[in-house]
Amino acid sequence: MLTKLLTQTSLDILQTKLDGKNKLLSYTFPIDFYDPLDFFNYQSSTFKGKRFFWKSSDGLLWTVGLGIASAISADDADKRFQITNIQWNQLIKKAKIDNPSGVPGTGPLLFGGFSFDPYSEHEMEWENFGHSILYLPSYMLTIAEGQYYLTINVLSDDDHINIESLHLKADHFLKELKMEKNLKTAKPIKIKSFKEVAPKKWVRSVEEIVHVLKTTDVKKVVFARKLLLEFEDNAQSSYVIKQLIEQQPTSFIFALEVDDYCFLGASPERLIKKTGDDVLSTCLAGSIGRNHNEEEDQKLGEMLLKDHKNLFEHELVVSMVEDALKPYCAEINIPKEPTLMKTPDIQHLYTPVTGKANNDFSILNVVEKLHPTPALGGVPTKAALKIIRDKENMDRGFYAGPIGWTDYLGNGEFAVGIRSGLLNGNKAYLYAGCGLVPDSVAEDELKETRIKFQPMLKATGGESI
Repeated sequence: MLTKLLTQTSLDILQTKLDGKNKLLSYTFPIDFYDPLDFFNYQSSTFKGKRFFWKSSDGLLWTVGLGIASAISADDADKRFQITNIQWNQLIKKAKIDNPSGVPGTGPLLFGGFSFDPYSEHEMEWENFGHSILYLPSYMLTIAEGQYYLTINVLSDDDHINIESLHLKADHFLKELKMEKNLKTAKPIKIKSFKEVAPKKWVRSVEEIVHVLKTTDVKKVVFARKLLLEFEDNAQSSYVIKQLIEQQPTSFIFALEVDDYCFLGASPERLIKKTGDDVLSTCLAGSIGRNHNEEEDQKLGEMLLKDHKNLFEHELVVSMVEDALKPYCAEINIPKEPTLMKTPDIQHLYTPVTGKANNDFSILNVVEKLHPTPALGGVPTKAALKIIRDKENMDRGFYAGPIGWTDYLGNGEFAVGIRSGLLNGNKAYLYAGCGLVPDSVAEDELKETRIKFQPMLKATGGESI
């Protein structure tokens, strides 16, 4: 068998051997308005640990999953993307799908992510996530360009279960959904304490890496660290999601629950998007802070656009993305110079890369080719990853890894899991990184990571470090 599914600690997950006996039935139909956060909170005691949430950066697509009809989690570190792709294709090949809309993001959909580096140091907080985990939800709400859709997915070897019986199941679920309005408001989070993990040691490591960059052929290393939070009470993922939606409106908002853990964040960085034949990737590297004064903020942006270090970082990403997409695109278009992407706390150098998919394009295979970009790993990739493993002294888990979705028609979108954190009861781990090049200054890089902690720190009730 090519994959392992989630362990028995994930209660009630349908353990499915894709041997042809179990078949997928899926039914999608339009519904009236339903708030996505209310849907996420529907019967939370039942579905907690088996939910996901996604809002695209432009706000045109929201998708929320409850329950797990099937889960794919690959054991093989080298082949996790190919295994996921094979298993997904096997699952939908013989599926019976009733989806008159054909709208991207509706019908059977796989949502989840991949760890940054399956060969890195392993720590307990990421143990249940493995190298990868993606869900086919039992119930899914999709909001696409203002229209609302509900999808019901069932895997069964019972011949008596058919699309017609699924219609009845859908009607029953919708009635219960309408009857139960979410009257509970998630409690605000109060931080009891927070701790930067060994900042002085991290600065020394940065200095050592910069020396390597100056004396070898390694051009860039992305170096990360983490912040530990402790709350007065257990943190609810729905509260953090709500804060992220309000505070980071132009970012991808994502959440993936695995047992008692929830990986969530507000990423500004798209890895890849495919809609029909249209392909879009985002090059986001090189950053600077924001200023409340508009004139000063503009000056910061102009400094970034002229800064040699950041322009060098950015060009490394653009070049790599172009090379990765060439085998899968009939045409590629890249602007000559980057512009600015401004989020509430940070502004970045930004270059969109567009193209037309050829017949060899598969979004999961392309994700594999793109990950990790120089914006998250370094250049050259293998040498940079070795330095990260030797010097970072932590398990990134899904931080900086690909997270997103693909549907049964081959559409999909994956973001990079940055500006993110991992919730677990009354604790959280927040992550941030920065790109090191030969002229990096250690104390400046420490300041940059503190800026990058801000989106998750504010969403969990904290202040500036």
